[in-house]
Amino acid sequence: MRVLHIITGLGIGGAEQQLRLLLRHLPVEGEVVALTNPGAVATGLVSDGIRVHHLGMRGNRDLSALPRLVRLIRAGGYDLVHTHLYRACVYGRPAARLAGVRAVVATEHSLGDSQMEGRRLTAGVRALYLAAERLGSTTVAVSPTVADRLRRWGVPAPRIEVVPNGIDLARFRFDPVRRHRARRHLGLPDEAYVVGCIGRLAEGKHFDVLVRAISRLPDDHWLLLVGGGPQESVLHRTAHEAGVAGRVVFAGERPYLSDDSSGLDLPALTCAMDLLASPSPEESFGLAVVEALASGLPVLYASCPAIEDLPPQAAPDARRVRGGPEAYARAVAEVRAAGPGPRTAPDAARRYSIARNAARLMDVYAAAVSSSSSPSPQGVTSP
Repeated sequence: MRVLHIITGLGIGGAEQQLRLLLRHLPVEGEVVALTNPGAVATGLVSDGIRVHHLGMRGNRDLSALPRLVRLIRAGGYDLVHTHLYRACVYGRPAARLAGVRAVVATEHSLGDSQMEGRRLTAGVRALYLAAERLGSTTVAVSPTVADRLRRWGVPAPRIEVVPNGIDLARFRFDPVRRHRARRHLGLPDEAYVVGCIGRLAEGKHFDVLVRAISRLPDDHWLLLVGGGPQESVLHRTAHEAGVAGRVVFAGERPYLSDDSSGLDLPALTCAMDLLASPSPEESFGLAVVEALASGLPVLYASCPAIEDLPPQAAPDARRVRGGPEAYARAVAEVRAAGPGPRTAPDAARRYSIARNAARLMDVYAAAVSSSSSPSPQGVTSP
């Protein structure tokens, strides 16, 4: 089976890095096209032996990208097209159908109650999404929570399949040597209690809550922010105003899989942490939380469908926190007072093994290809 993955961009982000990890475990011949911003993940894919196409799209309304994408799909002889992220879904689904590929799967990575990929969910965004969705075979939700949101939007239930994000458990296994090396590189004292957070530095992630929480804790508490984004300068300013600039470390964007000699990839940085906090109130899955659990970390979170959809005993060291800086400061102090536990992965992390979830996605692929001989949707014809 030949599969083309279409994604909006390939900078470092959760969906982008999830795609790279997935391609390492899918038993199909896969290629990737980035509509814009090839980025660091594109470099990593190429090093993995994956062919990456750059479409050079200039913006959301660059309609000239559609015929270019149609030609690329038609020339590739693909059996199935799999789209990721909003813009790629809106352009990729009609392009695949116009190119004659009728097996079209889309993964919905980041649909919240009020936003999608940081954009507000207006009536226009929803209408365009649903119009494109009708041209696909299956929409994959990364959690039952997202599946419920899709149904409430108007996506027919039979067209929705739940395939969670996956993690490489072996890569996130705690390693004290990596912990010491990462802390030394970042300038984190050996005796520091490090609260980590991972994600795009955007307003909706509410990382400012953690900066202010650190200011309410003793001086041996540090905050490690892993990610980049438009709120970075704001968070620097918040740290200065709160008097904790010397205890907040900005690690920048870090790849899931390291392609250089530094070794400071995402799993290494989770080893350097003592606790992970995720104050974002609206998540579609909560990948950072699951990755932290795989490293044996206790976790504080505001929203995490990946945990909320499981029995409570699956993640005994994951705790939901409601409130602002004071609530998080109090929760961090309570976790530290309880003392360190074994850095081993709980059942919740093992349930999201990438190999297990890749196998589930292959079932979706097989069903989409087998049903691709059904009549085209009204108004769409194959050339």
